[in-house]
Amino acid sequence: MAPRIGLISSVSVEGEVIRRNLADIHEGVHCGLTFQEGTVYDKSVVYLISGIGKTNASRGTTFLIEKFSPGIIIHIGVGGAYPLSGLRAGDIAVAEKEIYGDEGVLLKDGFHTAEMIGIPLLVKTPKKYFNEFPQNKKLLKMAVRISRVTFHASNITVRSGPFLTLSTCTGTVRRAREIEKTFHAICENMEGAAVAHVCMSCGIPMVEIRGISNIVGERNKKKWNISLAAENCQQVVLELLKEI
Repeated sequence: MAPRIGLISSVSVEGEVIRRNLADIHEGVHCGLTFQEGTVYDKSVVYLISGIGKTNASRGTTFLIEKFSPGIIIHIGVGGAYPLSGLRAGDIAVAEKEIYGDEGVLLKDGFHTAEMIGIPLLVKTPKKYFNEFPQNKKLLKMAVRISRVTFHASNITVRSGPFLTLSTCTGTVRRAREIEKTFHAICENMEGAAVAHVCMSCGIPMVEIRGISNIVGERNKKKWNISLAAENCQQVVLELLKEI
């Protein structure tokens, strides 16, 4: 039997479509973590809601790996696109790598990554990982291709690039521009680097796919479209599950 496919998101709305497509469902709760086991297109799948933020994401990913031994993990959800990314609400972003945007040192000349501290966040000999965690190249290419095929007849844009994980959401245009200059990221979120960190530590291939809910800048939730972003992201994931 093929290994399970692990799906993880931070909140329920990011997995509603997935849950509707699960057959043979078994639901459970462990230490506040809600999960559903089942099948999609005859593939064994377990979907887990981690809660928001890096700590919850790390805890959820660790439980998912230790309890269910997935062969791969697909991290799904919504995110904010940085202004220069060319992305809009409803578009799809796929991570080439995840970057911790908070771990490091803040000096007079600005932010410096954890390399300045000199202590890596993870060592997988001979590689040392500080702030950046690459995604699985095969899954990345597959996710981008399937995203473009899924929305080829629409005006949905699909882009891949660096994602940035922050504990403090960006809420001003000035800060968004500063972050773009520093990290050259296309998408901001609060969990991705933590999921990537745990997956890298455990040797689990991972891909992160997000629907764009808003443009990072002045925080105005009236301009957000979380439901469209979540739905489009999950459409891609369902198509991805057919091929994996």
